[in-house]
Amino acid sequence: MIPELHLPWMELSILITLLGALWVRMIHDRDKAYRSCLLICGLVFLTSVCEWIDFESLHAFEARDHLNIFKLLFNKNFFIVDELSAPLLPLAALLYLLTVLSTLKTKGHRFSFSSTLLSESILLATLSSRELWGIILLLSVATILPYLEIKAHKRSTRVYVLHMGLFIALLVVGGVLSSFSEAGDSISLIAGAFLTTAALLRSGIIPLHCWMTDLFEKTTFGTALLFVAPMTGAYAVVRLVFPIAPDWALQGIALVSLTTAVYAACMTLVQREARRFFCYLFLSHSSLVLVGLEMATPLGLTGGLCVWISVGISLAGFALTFRSIEARIGRISLVEYHGLYDHTPTLAALFLVTGLASIGFPGTVGFIGTELLIEGAIEVYPLVGTAVVIAAALNSIAILQAYFRVFTGGRHTSSISLRARPSEHVAILILVALILGGGLYPQPGVTSRNHAAIELIHLRETIFRKSEIDSKISEIDLPESEQP
Repeated sequence: MIPELHLPWMELSILITLLGALWVRMIHDRDKAYRSCLLICGLVFLTSVCEWIDFESLHAFEARDHLNIFKLLFNKNFFIVDELSAPLLPLAALLYLLTVLSTLKTKGHRFSFSSTLLSESILLATLSSRELWGIILLLSVATILPYLEIKAHKRSTRVYVLHMGLFIALLVVGGVLSSFSEAGDSISLIAGAFLTTAALLRSGIIPLHCWMTDLFEKTTFGTALLFVAPMTGAYAVVRLVFPIAPDWALQGIALVSLTTAVYAACMTLVQREARRFFCYLFLSHSSLVLVGLEMATPLGLTGGLCVWISVGISLAGFALTFRSIEARIGRISLVEYHGLYDHTPTLAALFLVTGLASIGFPGTVGFIGTELLIEGAIEVYPLVGTAVVIAAALNSIAILQAYFRVFTGGRHTSSISLRARPSEHVAILILVALILGGGLYPQPGVTSRNHAAIELIHLRETIFRKSEIDSKISEIDLPESEQP
């Protein structure tokens, strides 16, 4: 029997964001809408942290909500938290909170607060779900809000619609085939192929990555960040693909992901615009996460899960720094030197800290995860470990190059102050504190990710053992007299 949390934290978080989205939708004053959205995001973050603390107190691998509504209505545990999703829920809530906190009030007409809360509720429900059709439904619904924003900005939706339409179709076909298959048979392999392609498309793996750059160009920076930063594509891989995929399939996924990581790292070096630069930087790091997730060894999987958390924290701070600068001078060109250091020295320092943390600089939260990922890759595939190092090196060069372009060189003249607001400082400083704290005291996080990795591998082995037993039983030809 699955243990229960002391309170229905997951359902509370989702319900608060849904009701909050309706409330903020009816508020026409931008300042009041901003404050209300900020209050709701703060409350949801608090409930998600309480859920994590409550879960850790149970000392169990998984737990369900107390007084579960879905259990009462449908006799099914739809929302379940385990060691994989427990830290992802507060991380997602924190990302939304800090994005709203760092948003200028004058951007309220472009960055919809009600849509932000609605997307947060969908994300929290996705990360709380382990049911096949629940994940498929939520991942599909999540694609609607960015489409509506692109359409509201009167930009072409063709690229986004083609990719997300294919994504949803692959999910549905894979889900249907999975419903009529048994573990290990040919139909199960075909279903896994469809689900794998869908998850890789959602993660932006080449050659299916064009939608991601298109999204960053045609929506607000905040909307694009909140759509890609939680890495729901990686979550789909772990929940839908990892337990059933054979070793050769995981090796293929790791190879494609590694190719994407190196390709995207090369692309960051030649980008002329900041949004596209960040998009390729994020794509390279998220692909490295997939490389770790597909190794199916405790060391490699632990490294992938650690990098997942560190990339979510560090690149969120990096993106919020970029976003704060863009709010002051418009779209940032990386062709010329802007010389913004004198105007925004704090943002310059935070830009450098968050950027270096993303590539695993010693003393930051990304260092241990990157080290484990490289060690795990070398243990299984020596050449893969070398490619991971190359991707990290290229990303570090690109980050330093972007820093010099934005903050050094010629002097930037402005008739108004460009210094960051206190709320922007608070948002990014919180992430910096997590980056440095996780780097100086990494043991709790690494231990948690290691436990999750071991349990995921155990679940995978259990499924395959059951499949082998079922196949052996089916091969036994019983005499007619002994058949039921």
